[in-house]
Amino acid sequence: CDIRETSARDSWGIFAFLCAALWNLPAIPALNSTDEVGAGQSIQKTYDLTRYLEHQLRTLAGTYLNYLGPPFNEPDFNPPRMTRAEMVPSATVDFELWRSLNDNARLAANYRAYTHLLCYLRSMDGQVAKAELRKNLGHFCTSLQGLVVSIASVMSSLGYPLPSPLGSANPTWAQGPGSTSPHNDFLKKMDDFWLLKELQTWLWRSAKDFNRLKKKVPPAALMLRLEMRGF
Repeated sequence: CDIRETSARDSWGIFAFLCAALWNLPAIPALNSTDEVGAGQSIQKTYDLTRYLEHQLRTLAGTYLNYLGPPFNEPDFNPPRMTRAEMVPSATVDFELWRSLNDNARLAANYRAYTHLLCYLRSMDGQVAKAELRKNLGHFCTSLQGLVVSIASVMSSLGYPLPSPLGSANPTWAQGPGSTSPHNDFLKKMDDFWLLKELQTWLWRSAKDFNRLKKKVPPAALMLRLEMRGF
């Protein structure tokens, strides 16, 4: 009987110890892992969306250049960048210089560029005569808007402020039919050509940026284990 009573007391003692240990676990550090988990999820989502837009743009660009006609749809057409096209955010930058920027600077550059490019792309959408192409452009604009929102989510989850816009986001040269724009049809097509070219380069580089960035954020399970151990 004494042995049974001693065993029962020991069992209750162990049970009480476990309850006390669970009650006093460091809950606050574990809750702090939410930000890291949120960042990892946002980065992965943004990376996936960037790759999706890359694929989508390949089809759209081919269709749109055929709509513009020759010489814009010719494979070897590679005109010099015109002064007016400089208003479109350029993705041309020294690769090593770009990689030397910190994450905040690269994210801010991506956010500004896509916000601006989206505005120009919407101006193209309003001028296309073919209904099917206009529908495809509209769908792409919606996806690109989703990328802008997704980049903002990544910046927020990492504690970075959103950057200020790049001046005016109104493409004054991209005006619809019947406008008083002094630029002729060929120059307008050149603008569209460079817009698509820059957009392709931005998406290619952004995919690399977000692939690199997601490797910096540990998986959620690893973060939880590290924080529970007090690291």
